[in-house]
Amino acid sequence: MNFIRTTIPDVVIVEPTVHGDHRGYFVETFRADKLEELLGYKINFCQDNESKSSKGVLRGLHYQLPPHAQTKLVRVIQGSVLDVAVDIRRNSPTFGQHVSVELSADNKKQLLVPRGFAHGFVVLEDDTVFAYKVDNYYSPQCDRGIAFDDKDLNINWQLEHGELKLSEKDTKQPKLFNIEDNKEIFEAGINYYE
Repeated sequence: MNFIRTTIPDVVIVEPTVHGDHRGYFVETFRADKLEELLGYKINFCQDNESKSSKGVLRGLHYQLPPHAQTKLVRVIQGSVLDVAVDIRRNSPTFGQHVSVELSADNKKQLLVPRGFAHGFVVLEDDTVFAYKVDNYYSPQCDRGIAFDDKDLNINWQLEHGELKLSEKDTKQPKLFNIEDNKEIFEAGINYYE
């Protein structure tokens, strides 16, 4: 298993080792000990989620406020997505910057999206199955989002605007710098893992 820190070092690409032959393949998709050694803190994933989507579906950018903030380990089982993590920690030197990585069933890459980041993805192939682990349960009261097309974020979603399929909720999210209650945005340097 190979771990690659991105341009925002807290966001990590995970490249599992694939053992394959004429019969198929075997891959270890998660190792808590190796991930915790890299990160320097414990990960206690408590729930696995899965979605199936058609090409053009865009889900995001979503996050949860503390105390229900979530770390996510995301991957694609079938098809492909462009996966995006946006740093929303107000005092972070990379606040408002993002990382985007193509995740697919073929490349088997995963992305670790820590607490303090908004997350979203756009589906690049029909019948894409997206799966992820979270380290905190969903809380409707703490559920928040940021506009996927916020010009200040400058995210290239790889598809034309007319090709995108969004939920009503995701068409009405605020821009990052227009969020009314700035206290809702994470503060860098807080240990969210205690």
